[in-house]
Amino acid sequence: MDAAIAKAKPSLTHLIVATSVGNALEWYDIVIYGYFALAISKVFFPSGDPTTGLMLALGTFAISYLARPLGAIVLGDYADRVSRKRSMLISILLMVLATAMIVAMPGYAAIGVAAPVGVLVARLVQGFSAGGEFGSSTAFLVEHAPERRGFLASWQFASQGLSAVLASLMGVTISVWMPTSTLVAWGWRLPFAVGLLVGPVGLWILYSLHEPPRRPAERVHSPLAVVLGSQKMRVLVAIGALIASTSVNYLLVYIPTYAVTQLGLTSTVGFISTLSGSILLSVVTPCAGAFSDRVSRTKLMLVAACVMLVSFYPCFALLVAHPAAVTLIGVVLWLAFVKSIYYGALPALMAELFPTGTRATGMALAYNIGVPLFGGFGPFVMVWLTNVTGSKLAPSYYLMAVSLLSIAALIAARRHYRLR
Repeated sequence: MDAAIAKAKPSLTHLIVATSVGNALEWYDIVIYGYFALAISKVFFPSGDPTTGLMLALGTFAISYLARPLGAIVLGDYADRVSRKRSMLISILLMVLATAMIVAMPGYAAIGVAAPVGVLVARLVQGFSAGGEFGSSTAFLVEHAPERRGFLASWQFASQGLSAVLASLMGVTISVWMPTSTLVAWGWRLPFAVGLLVGPVGLWILYSLHEPPRRPAERVHSPLAVVLGSQKMRVLVAIGALIASTSVNYLLVYIPTYAVTQLGLTSTVGFISTLSGSILLSVVTPCAGAFSDRVSRTKLMLVAACVMLVSFYPCFALLVAHPAAVTLIGVVLWLAFVKSIYYGALPALMAELFPTGTRATGMALAYNIGVPLFGGFGPFVMVWLTNVTGSKLAPSYYLMAVSLLSIAALIAARRHYRLR
C-alpha cells in the first residue's frame, strides 16, 4: 500500500520539471516563428510590398491556429478517456515532425508556391499538436496534488515564459552574431533546429512519469459529448477568462516586429525587451500561482485585469513619444509583470471550471478556441489596425477591448460557478 501511495505521489520537483520542460520546448517552436516573422516573410512570402509579405507570414502564423480546436477535440478526449500521459507524448512527437519540416523546407526561390504551402502544413500540424497539450498536461499536474493546484498549474504558463526566454536568447544571439543577409538566407533556421530537442524530452516524460490516479466513477464514456452537451457555458467562461492573458502573450511575440516596423528600433532591441519580459514572467508566474492557493483567485485576476486595462494606452503612447530601447524594455517589463499575476492563477481557475471526467477536453477546447481567435490572430490584427487607422497606438485599442471581455468572464465565474 505504501509503495502504491508513493507511486501515486511523485515529488513535486520531478513533476514540475518533467512537465514544464516538455511544455517549454514545445511552445518554443511556436513562439520562434513569430519572432522571426520578418525573415520568414522574405524567404517564403516574397512581395513587392514588405508589409504585404509580413502580413502573409503572420496570416500563416494565425491560420494554423485553426487546427488547435481539432487537436483539442481529438487529444483532449483521448486524455480523458485513455491517458493524460500518452496524449502528451503524441502531442510532443507531432511537434517534432512539424518543426523538422520547417527546418528543412526550401524557400520560395527554390520550389515556388510549394514553399509557403509546406510551411502552412507544418504550422497546421504544430497547431493540432499544441491543441491537445494544454488540457492534458494541466489536468496531469492538478490531479497529482489538488491542494496546490494554483502553484502546480501556474508552471504551464511559467514554462511558456521559459520557452520565450530561450527563443529571445536565440533571437538576440543570431541578430548580433550574423548580418541580416545571412540571417535571412539560413540563420533563421538555427532556432527551429534547436526546437527539435522536444523529441528526447518527450521520451523522458513517457518513461519518468505515471498517470495521475483517478477513480472509475471519474471517467466519462464520451467527454466531448458531455462538454458540448451540458458544459458549453463553462467553455465560454473559460475562453473569456483566457483572452486578455493570451493577447498580451502574443503581443510579446509581436514586439520585435513592432519595434522595427513602427518604432524604428533594431531587432536586437526588440529581442532584448522580450527576453527581459519572459524572464520576469517565468519568475513571477509561479509565485502568483502559489499566492492564488491562499487568496481568492478571481479577485486576484480581476485586479490584474483592471490594471492591464488602464495600462495599455499609456504604455503605447509612451513608446510612440519616446521610441528608445529603455522605454521599450520598461513597458514590456511592466506589462509582463501585471500579466504574470493574472497568468499565474488562470490555469487553476480553468481546471476548477470542469469536473475530472471532462477536465482535459473542456480545458483544451476552451484554450484552443480562445488562443487562436485572440492570441494567434493578435499580431495580424495589430498590424491590420495600425495600417487601417494610421496610428501606432492601434495595438492598445485591441488589448483594451479584450481586457473588458475577460473582466466580464471573471465576474460570471464568481457569480454563476461560485469560484472563489
